[in-house]
Amino acid sequence: MKLDARTQPFFSNSQPACALRGHWVSFCLVDECGSGATYGGLPYTVHDSAGQRYSGRLTKDGFARLDDIYCGPVVLVFDDLYSGIEKPYSQLVMRETYRLPITELQVRAEQSRFAETDGRRVEENPAKQNAHRFYQVEVRDLVRHTAHLPPVAQRAHPPQRHALKMMDDLGFGPSQPRLAGVVLFPNHHTVLEVRPLRALRPMLSSDDSFCALNLYQLALMSTLSYCDFGQEPPKKPEHDVHFPFDPSVGHLFAEKLSGYQEAWRVDAEQTQRFYPLYEEVPYSQRFEILPFDPQLYPQNKPELEEKQEHPARLHFFDDAEFGTDTQAFITHHDEVILIAVRGTVSPADGLRDANAHQVEFVEGVGKTHEGFYQAYQAMREFVVRYLDQFYAGQRIVICGHSLGGAIALLLAEAIRRVPDTSYNVLLYTYGAPRAADAEFTAGASTLIHHRIVNHNDPVPSVPAPWMNTTAKLWVPGAVTLFSAPGPGGLLFAAGLVRVGGNPYQHHGEQQHFMPIMLPDGTHSSILWKPGCESILEAGCNRALQLHGDMPDRDNLLRQLFQANQHFMTASYIPAAWATLRRWQQTLESDGPLVTAREFELLDHALASMRQQLRDKRLELARRSPANDRGYEHHEPLNAEIDRLHTSRERLETLRWRRLEARDVYGNHAQSSHLQASLKRWFSHRENRELSQVASIPPPTYSERGRALTLDIDSIV
Repeated sequence: MKLDARTQPFFSNSQPACALRGHWVSFCLVDECGSGATYGGLPYTVHDSAGQRYSGRLTKDGFARLDDIYCGPVVLVFDDLYSGIEKPYSQLVMRETYRLPITELQVRAEQSRFAETDGRRVEENPAKQNAHRFYQVEVRDLVRHTAHLPPVAQRAHPPQRHALKMMDDLGFGPSQPRLAGVVLFPNHHTVLEVRPLRALRPMLSSDDSFCALNLYQLALMSTLSYCDFGQEPPKKPEHDVHFPFDPSVGHLFAEKLSGYQEAWRVDAEQTQRFYPLYEEVPYSQRFEILPFDPQLYPQNKPELEEKQEHPARLHFFDDAEFGTDTQAFITHHDEVILIAVRGTVSPADGLRDANAHQVEFVEGVGKTHEGFYQAYQAMREFVVRYLDQFYAGQRIVICGHSLGGAIALLLAEAIRRVPDTSYNVLLYTYGAPRAADAEFTAGASTLIHHRIVNHNDPVPSVPAPWMNTTAKLWVPGAVTLFSAPGPGGLLFAAGLVRVGGNPYQHHGEQQHFMPIMLPDGTHSSILWKPGCESILEAGCNRALQLHGDMPDRDNLLRQLFQANQHFMTASYIPAAWATLRRWQQTLESDGPLVTAREFELLDHALASMRQQLRDKRLELARRSPANDRGYEHHEPLNAEIDRLHTSRERLETLRWRRLEARDVYGNHAQSSHLQASLKRWFSHRENRELSQVASIPPPTYSERGRALTLDIDSIV
């Protein structure tokens, strides 16, 4: 009677009781549509129950059959490393640090596509009909090194991992530190449906020019910088890491987007859904979170203690334990390196914000705000070390909100000046205070910086241009200006006068988001470049504080107390979203960006503000004694009156301008994937609903047929 070797005990750890041959196994790799063409010619390796190794290549249809094998299950692996020259694979395989063990299978899986546009697995695969067994597999099931691959997606037909462990326990196949491969059973044809290796990444334009896409996308990334990295374990990992916390930086990039899942939460308290515009890319072109594999990378070994590297340490900077409490994250793909710097959160941040003493900007020219400079210095090495390892000619895009915007400015200018480098930096900041003096601003004039300011945000108004104060001169409420902007925070500049040096000065091209209400109650919004400080500072409030004066200036003063206008999810993100939707609407309709009704209201507001400044200048002149040199304190008012006059002249001579696709989407305007990305974005109901503030107000009867001329330098 013939013995069944599969049911008999073993004489040794590697040899079955009766090593029968004459059996066969066949298998086929297919995509989610049942086609095996993607995997045609792919090299494979099979280990049978007697320890024999078989190598071969799949047919052009992704099929293979082995005959006369030893009785028992076999283990199938596709572990041949990629040996081609195609970018970015060749760069990732050969880079100096964290070389990736990319296999030929991974490259093929990245070239396949999902059957369902949202990445959900299909219910039935046509190839399943001709199979004895059917498995839904991922690349990580079939290769040895998996730390750089995405987590497993939910599936109805997983391979039998317990069978693989059983074979490993019995000594079948080569010894391995990690179980790799899929078990196939003899005298069966097995179909393996390989999940495509595709990822989502937030679209970012690398153009110098301002675009509505970056306005919105980088507002979301700036807000994400307030989240933790979310790694478990956060320190001293031993075997692997994961990112379970939503929202967190690690969860977004390493879990959601690498697994082809859209995400909308960038703030732990967020209830309103704001989806970034995502583009579908091959997995290797996603925003990368570096792998953790102590077997493959010696720098990951736990025994290195404080010198151990892991994703949280490589991508996330948190200086709480050293006193500056600066926080930022950094990640990259083959075209962009993204750096986002957090704004004010803790009391330590507030104290640093209030330290307006000027110090030398050692990396360049001019002087900077000491508190912001200390924060930048704390994170400089972290950023430079990352760039040394992973910069390969990408555009470096930096963003930050509030304090984070000020630090981002100093960081961006310092990076540009790193010796023997050619870093190309693009900077977007939101609600950032002044960070440096006029000399710094002049020296950094070639740094591309788009500075976003919400109309009722008081924070960009400080430090005042005349301030140069130390911690000893703080006044009550100084800290609350940043941690909880409000009436107390408005005391920040009271009675403080700059002692020597150049005045603080904003850097970059201001993009001012101005919500307005038309006479009929219609809400609207304009994003424009007013070209004067009065709109930023809501008139002369800062200048008047030289005398401790706090006049009742009705609407202008009340705007300063709308503290929620400083926060991202309450203000800047909705404003950025509304601008993007408005610009999309304008592009589709080929109409003017600003209507005649809006133009008239803005013109009236500028005229009113200029008259208020004139009245205040006259009032201060009457107060000053004849022998008092207080007229010197009127200089800020005089300068503002001149700038406001220039702004109004520009508004009066506006020329008609129509948007181009590049104004909205930057260098993605002509890309082949834009329409697919927009279709995905508009599939969410929130993005199909046009809020009133995002809509272009319809013209009145008297305006029909009238064209409004716009000035390119004033209206964006």
